[in-house]
Amino acid sequence: MGKYKIRQFEELKTFPNVFQKDNTLKGKWASDYFKNDHPIVLELGCGKGEYSVNQAKHTHGKNYIGIDIKGNRLWRGAKTATEEGIQNVAFLRIQIDHIEDYFEKDEVSEIWITFPDPQPQVSREKKRLTSPRFLSNYKKILKPEGFLHLKTDSDSLYEYTLGVAREQEELIVHTNDLYKSELLDDILEIKTYYEEKYLAQGKNINYIKLKLRH
Repeated sequence: MGKYKIRQFEELKTFPNVFQKDNTLKGKWASDYFKNDHPIVLELGCGKGEYSVNQAKHTHGKNYIGIDIKGNRLWRGAKTATEEGIQNVAFLRIQIDHIEDYFEKDEVSEIWITFPDPQPQVSREKKRLTSPRFLSNYKKILKPEGFLHLKTDSDSLYEYTLGVAREQEELIVHTNDLYKSELLDDILEIKTYYEEKYLAQGKNINYIKLKLRH
């Protein structure tokens, strides 16, 4: 590990908005950390946290938590939030496989999955963040009226998720070209680091919003 990454990991430990494999706030995120009763929104595989940070800046009536296992990526979002004094966003460094260990039943109002690894190999289907295996875990923490959002440049992941949704869940809206659709709004227009790259390459951006059937 390079010296720069080592410094990032050390600084990460000092940020009050970062929790690393810490489940002491399970069921108490709103009351004990955010100190309010606002809805909790998760961004899974948040990377540098652009979506979490910008949603928090745009919507003050919600609490945002960016989740990723890569500490050097979380560092960027956590540092930005700390420097800009953004109080309604936090970061959690965990494996998403065990997300139910960190949130209580019905504690989460929305989940965003932004540009995850599409895991295109058939043998790796269970590792896709929109596979039935993961959706089953999300249902353990998501309110019955809550929504799941997916943004991806991967047409194969988009089609796969549509298939899963039509078979098991309640599909709300979807498009295979978000920036040419009527769905675009201030939140959907927020761009991650990878999304900027994909758009520069002329790729289409897919979007799905669904409700998980409990």
